[in-house]
Amino acid sequence: MNDDLAALAARIDRTNELLTRMLAEVAKTPSTHAIFVDAGYLYAAAGRLVAGTEDRRAFDLDAEGLIEAFIDRARSVFADSRLLRVYWYDGARRRIHTAEQQTIAELPDVKVRLGNLNANNQQKGVDSLIRSDLESLARHRAISDAALLGGDEDLVSAVEAAQGYGARVHLWGVEAPDGRNQAEPLLWEVDSQRTLDLEFFKPYVTRRTAHAHEGPPTARPTRDDVRFVGAQIAAKWLAARGRDSLGELLPGHPYLPGSVDQDLLVEAEGLLQYSLRGQADLRRSLRDGFWEHLRTQY
Repeated sequence: MNDDLAALAARIDRTNELLTRMLAEVAKTPSTHAIFVDAGYLYAAAGRLVAGTEDRRAFDLDAEGLIEAFIDRARSVFADSRLLRVYWYDGARRRIHTAEQQTIAELPDVKVRLGNLNANNQQKGVDSLIRSDLESLARHRAISDAALLGGDEDLVSAVEAAQGYGARVHLWGVEAPDGRNQAEPLLWEVDSQRTLDLEFFKPYVTRRTAHAHEGPPTARPTRDDVRFVGAQIAAKWLAARGRDSLGELLPGHPYLPGSVDQDLLVEAEGLLQYSLRGQADLRRSLRDGFWEHLRTQY
């Protein structure tokens, strides 16, 4: 009898040892999050909120700037987690990238996934793409948290699939001028909800005017010109804020906090007398110049 108890105690001790080692390994494994953006919902909701219309032809949306802002917001929400990537879901005729979608696809840490666009400019197949990616990433333990920007009730199955494999799904929405722009069943299923307001989107959505289709007032600057301006602004930024602020900024490289990135863009456009909205290559050169100067001073 004593031998049986001793053997049982030994097995319990061994099990506890294995559990302790497993928990220690889990604790060392960093959490990972991904951001899933239903572009159809984003354009419609943000356009209505800022420009008063859901018609994409009536306003410009700075997708690159918004993606940076989403990444920055996720960094604060998931403080102890690393970003896997941003998934951007949109529709296109015959699933062929538009020029704008191609520009977004070239951004670092961004994956563009395309559904079809029918004759009425309605997206088809986007919800199934979101479900497929969410479920696959959760099943393979590639993510622990998912920030989902969308509002369609059809996304409920995507949320349930990811949650079934242990991932937490956090619904992000665009503030609605009146009523709601997200389905109630979707709100019920997610692990948390967060609404991004007018002030968040205002820097990235601009209503087009009658002269918006005319040529630019000045010649397009070169990438070296823009990089130099970025370095100029970095020198001014560092002089105003000091080296302590630089130490806080460097761990986020290559991303800038949304407020810093927006201030950089606005000041650069003023110096260049040229709009950098939708100019992904020039925006990257601007940030490169900004970072290059800061890193030489650290």
